Amino acid sequence: MAYDKFNSITSTAVPLPIENVDTDQIIPARFLKATERSGFGDNLFRDWRYHPDNSPKEHFVLNNPIYSGKILVGGKNFGSGSSREHAAWAIYDYGFRCVVSSFFADIFRNNCLNIGVLPVQVSADFLQKIFKAIEASPKAEFTIDLPAQTITINATGAKETFDINHYKKDNMLNGYDDIDYLLSMKSEIEDFAKNMPL
Repeated sequence: MAYDKFNSITSTAVPLPIENVDTDQIIPARFLKATERSGFGDNLFRDWRYHPDNSPKEHFVLNNPIYSGKILVGGKNFGSGSSREHAAWAIYDYGFRCVVSSFFADIFRNNCLNIGVLPVQVSADFLQKIFKAIEASPKAEFTIDLPAQTITINATGAKETFDINHYKKDNMLNGYDDIDYLLSMKSEIEDFAKNMPL
């Protein structure tokens, strides 16, 4: 399933300075029955966002109207725990295109890259600079440039590079998942098959 191409974004960010956020907190297990990617955003951080009677918890950041944007900034070890890909689906469906942390669980990182969410791993020091920038102004903007592999705090110009697998980078720039990538090579594959010696 294709997703929106990712080149660069400039956006405000939502801060979640909590370490060891696991996938069960991102999307609780009781919401994993669906197999379509849509609709999961409503239940992103469900138990942190809502009381049992479904009323919003005022203290949780996603319920605070001063914070918004396409970037979610999490604490160290974001996306730990089980390998459920629904966690990445929920983040994308909510409207985030990028998650920033100083460390990601490998499976979560790959699940994000497969569906169009860019995981940007920065140093612990730079992560704190990002949190401080948001604390100083919820309207602070950040630019994430995928071709250059940089993240910039626009107010100060502070910048840091991040790593990404070349294949996954190319897919994100084109809005491809693994199947889309293969389909994009259909003509080359067909030509190879026709010319392959028997």
